[in-house]
Amino acid sequence: MKNEFLEYIKNEKMYSSNTYSTYERIIDEYTSFLKKEGIQETDITIQVIRGYLRTLYDNKYSSKSMCLYISALRSYHKFLLKKKIITSNPMSLIKNPKLEKRNPKFLNYNDLDSIYDAIDKTSPLGIRDNLIIELFYSTGVRVSELVNIKLEDINEFDMTIRILGKGNKERIVLYGETLKEKLNLYLNKVREKLKKENSDYLLFNKNGTKLTDRGVRKIIDKIVKKTTLNEKISPHIIRHTFATHLLKEGADLRMVQELLGHSSLAATQVYTHITNEQLRNVYLKTHPRAKEK
Repeated sequence: MKNEFLEYIKNEKMYSSNTYSTYERIIDEYTSFLKKEGIQETDITIQVIRGYLRTLYDNKYSSKSMCLYISALRSYHKFLLKKKIITSNPMSLIKNPKLEKRNPKFLNYNDLDSIYDAIDKTSPLGIRDNLIIELFYSTGVRVSELVNIKLEDINEFDMTIRILGKGNKERIVLYGETLKEKLNLYLNKVREKLKKENSDYLLFNKNGTKLTDRGVRKIIDKIVKKTTLNEKISPHIIRHTFATHLLKEGADLRMVQELLGHSSLAATQVYTHITNEQLRNVYLKTHPRAKEK
């Protein structure tokens, strides 16, 4: 059933290519474990699941990795139940390990400027790369969402972009004058030169075909290598930067939730360290009993 499951999450659930690849690897490992232990899918019990998770724990998998494995296994067993391969879902009794709370990494304004400064804005590929960074920073889109933007999704009059996010959910993101200028330059001077196929997608690679998630990550890695930054910068870090800078400038947490495409406020609350810091500063500056004597 593994292949049917992978086809299901790709074509029906519309999982991103990155999530698909991760789930494919995890389910491959899991089904190999079952085969090695001589266990049929119809005979999976909670003891089997716990035995498998124990092997991960013994191999020093982090809590974050364990949560990812559990999420993939939940989806897989839910699919097995749907197909009546199993009569009950043993994953319903499995809880996620507690995760250490970490504040999301983000770029400060100077670091962001150094990334923009490292891009050659005179070449067609440089103009495209500059647009990619601006799309991330100005809209907060995920990399899987960015590569799937089509011309028809862009409303130049309202300065909005329609995004198809996780779970096939649609949302509208906004953009301002800076992105408008970079977008117009790319559309008027570069896009037709880059594309080698009849396609409605916005972005293309150097070969003229649709840009992929991996392609975008390689572009960002190449840009960052030209800077003095000593850490790996991912598309998600720029997405975090988008959210963090909005909150620092006074944006409401629920508004940021909508722009990020989070289904619940809980997912957005990783950024509350920013709003808490602002509240503290305001309190110390304004409350009569908090001011220094």
